[in-house]
Amino acid sequence: MTSGPATVKTRFCLISDTHTQDLFPADDTKHAYREPLPSVDVLLHAGDITKMGYIVEYERMLRLLKKADAELKIVIAGNHDITLDRTYYNTIGKRMMHRNIAEDTDLIRDMWTGSEARAAGIVYLEEGIRTFELSNGARFTIYTSPYQPEFCGWAFPYERNEDRFNPESALSVNPIPAWPQIDIMLTHGPPYGILDETQRNDENVGCEHLRQAVRRCRPRLHCFGHIHEGWGAERMPWANEEESRMVDIDKTETLKNGAAHVDLTEGSSQPLRFGEETLFVNAAIMDVRYRPENAPWRIDLDLPLAEKT
Repeated sequence: MTSGPATVKTRFCLISDTHTQDLFPADDTKHAYREPLPSVDVLLHAGDITKMGYIVEYERMLRLLKKADAELKIVIAGNHDITLDRTYYNTIGKRMMHRNIAEDTDLIRDMWTGSEARAAGIVYLEEGIRTFELSNGARFTIYTSPYQPEFCGWAFPYERNEDRFNPESALSVNPIPAWPQIDIMLTHGPPYGILDETQRNDENVGCEHLRQAVRRCRPRLHCFGHIHEGWGAERMPWANEEESRMVDIDKTETLKNGAAHVDLTEGSSQPLRFGEETLFVNAAIMDVRYRPENAPWRIDLDLPLAEKT
């Protein structure tokens, strides 16, 4: 019997939809979203960093992320981060959302990509693919995208019938590759039917084309946010998607530890089978009323070891 590729246990902290909310003090045990965030190898922020994309909001959230104990902190924008979508802001957002003040989109982008952010391990990504190596020896490839189907006139929109994720579409600029090329997917919006149900009319509002793409891609982990009431984790077996199941979370332990914990490594009771299943996580911190009632996630995954040269 041959063993699979060598892997190493790697810990992730997942958050999204922080909307400029500071962490509560460490002694505020009524909130899981409190200081400090979990100590991890990689932090993922799935967008909606701010409420309205003002520079003072970005400054506040950058301070929060700089303090986080993580070697690598990958951040994407969401529909509320309107000044990170230059085209939208200059044509629609400035007129609709910032009538009394015009923000400098170049300055804001420089804040996220400049030397201070990089020194703190922060990497701001747009739509596309990147590969990273960590000090624990892990190497992983991530697909990121801040876009979601048009939502109430906010940023990073596309029409619901537009397929920007699958290679057969003429509209796809950065298509998502097929398995096994991607380990992690980080998108602001959810795929259709997965942690995407709204309280209004119990409607699923995720993207059908993203669902098709993630089915081809079969990453180890797909993290997103956008739909606040969809907070949770779901484990999808690709052989039979109807057998997808929610991950049980102990609310008492989550509140005690300041994070919802899922261990899918080889030493756990149910290790993840890469290529056969995917863990989906909606990491929205805000609830549907924009209250920071949801917990960060602490996820343990086995990642492939980088090849020695």
